[in-house]
Amino acid sequence: MSRDDAIRGGPTRRDTIKYGSAVAAGGLLAGCIGETEPAEESEGDDDTDAYTVEMAPMGEVTFESVPERWAAYDGGYADMAVALGQADGLTGVGGADRYYTYVYDELPGVSVDRETIEANPEVRTKEEFYELDSDLHLYDPGMLRNWFDWSDADVEEIQSNVAPFLGNLIFRRSDEWHDYRYYTLYEAFEKVATAFDETERYEAFAAFHDEFIASIQSRLPPADERPNVFLTFEGTNEPATFSPYRLNDKGTSKKQWNDLGVTDALAGTDIDNLSTTDRGELDYENLLEIDPEVILVRGHERKSATEFRDTVLAYMKDHDVASELRAVQGGRVYRGGYLHQGPIHNLFLTERAAQQLYPGEFGEVTSDEQLFDRQRVADIINGEF
Repeated sequence: MSRDDAIRGGPTRRDTIKYGSAVAAGGLLAGCIGETEPAEESEGDDDTDAYTVEMAPMGEVTFESVPERWAAYDGGYADMAVALGQADGLTGVGGADRYYTYVYDELPGVSVDRETIEANPEVRTKEEFYELDSDLHLYDPGMLRNWFDWSDADVEEIQSNVAPFLGNLIFRRSDEWHDYRYYTLYEAFEKVATAFDETERYEAFAAFHDEFIASIQSRLPPADERPNVFLTFEGTNEPATFSPYRLNDKGTSKKQWNDLGVTDALAGTDIDNLSTTDRGELDYENLLEIDPEVILVRGHERKSATEFRDTVLAYMKDHDVASELRAVQGGRVYRGGYLHQGPIHNLFLTERAAQQLYPGEFGEVTSDEQLFDRQRVADIINGEF
């Protein structure tokens, strides 16, 4: 299937990237079925073999050359690409407001171009995909259909005329429209690594992650001594109501809390997880009935731990009802972590979470104590492993 030169204004260097796909779960047509055209010969392509990545909901996506330019919807998938040494290929992000790049400042030689992100911070329309002319879109097309009113024809048009989609909305598991397979953070990371032909770098990163998580878990207190937590979203400095997240949801945004073995304060209630269709909120009277030991509030990731204490926690301490909560009285109200976290993010968020929940073992969250080797992580990202 050839590109639409009338739309694109002529062939580009990415006319050498062809792909095929299967029909995705839920009836989403994610690409062209059948044989692909032979790739045009270009310098350096003689020893490049086609390879395939299979991922729901796209099905099989076959590449005849390694993608160089890429866009990602969320910070989790963007972070995966950066972890694989692909930062220079970033063209834009679908939701840049939730892509937290400041963690890279602690990794020698690791950075992304903020000017590129700020120039293309909400890549969600077909026109933007054409303009950026990427080789790969790290997007779940199901999300484009259900959040931004794309049709199957829109998805097919962009992957036919620009580049394929590869992605799966995995940060939560509560959306009714997501009726196809989910992936863990590292299962999705491995798919992205295969697309970029960076399996060895992925394996080095995964081994470091496993070692780090094992070291943290070996120091955790017994299960009956771990706190129950209420994870929520409320982005204001003077919170009045809270959108609930359920830890049993198993989405990747809860990975650090599940790895640290905490108990969901909402366990045994009929309160559902925040989703596309469920936007329910709890007030302080509702929270008093639950009275969690720890409250984790999302929506404050541009603040430091100290700034959060001086704003959100300070307000709750002065509130007539909130001040009755034991988490507030004990000062155990913290930032809740990113909605969209990738493998680099997860290392930092797990370190932070361990210090929030178990300061006696891992150090205070406001301290400078580090639980993993930044240089080793940077070396893997920079290809020294």
